[in-house]
Amino acid sequence: MKKFLKIRLKKNKSKIICLTTYSKNIASIIDKHCDLVLVGDSLGSVLYNFSSTKKVTLDMMIEHSKSVRMGVKKSLMVVDMPHNTYRNPKEALKNAKKIISKTKCDAVKLEGGKKVFQTIKTLVKNKIPVMGHLGVLPQSAKNFKFKGKKITERKIILRDSKLLEEAGVFSMVLECIESSLAREITKTVNVPTIGIGASIHCDGQVLVTDDLIGLNKISARFIKRYLNIKKQINDAVLKFKKDVTQNKFPTKKHSY
Repeated sequence: MKKFLKIRLKKNKSKIICLTTYSKNIASIIDKHCDLVLVGDSLGSVLYNFSSTKKVTLDMMIEHSKSVRMGVKKSLMVVDMPHNTYRNPKEALKNAKKIISKTKCDAVKLEGGKKVFQTIKTLVKNKIPVMGHLGVLPQSAKNFKFKGKKITERKIILRDSKLLEEAGVFSMVLECIESSLAREITKTVNVPTIGIGASIHCDGQVLVTDDLIGLNKISARFIKRYLNIKKQINDAVLKFKKDVTQNKFPTKKHSY
């Protein structure tokens, strides 16, 4: 519970760092710098080229999470519950218990507000920590336009943020929410908000690591690429190819 307390205490004080990962190797690197590590169902598009996250299965999430767990020592590890695994409280409880028991993660994340209110309450009552998710909801979104421009939309999202807090989430992701609304939610709720395309006004930020390092092709306004890892991989492979074709590799040093 100390990890959760550390996250809560960062509210309005210092920024929370969160990145997604799907494997041990990346997890072991980002773990040193993150407060939260998220095994996101974004792996559907990033790794499997799915058109949406709806095709991601529970088994996929569990297997990738087991790999990530081996690389996470410090951060709080959160796993996305995939589409159609929490349609009602009973189903959610069964699947959340399965995720936690098989992956040893610290918490699960659910998308939605009022619709999942009772489900989240049930999970929290059964001592399963939950991270919420509002704004653009990839598991159900018909389009990926930012949310909160219309007054009616703003009121619903603000209401849902209060409901998530009431239900017992320890934090919530705000995805592609209009800046002033993100600021209002962050000031209104007592739990930390983690933004992605939701301005600097949130208590923390999350990005898909593959986007951050330039490994993924996706183009979105909220993405900032800090590295062109594709070029570095390409350069390394070309050097390997050159060494092999010119009989420079393997040398005696690399042979038995």
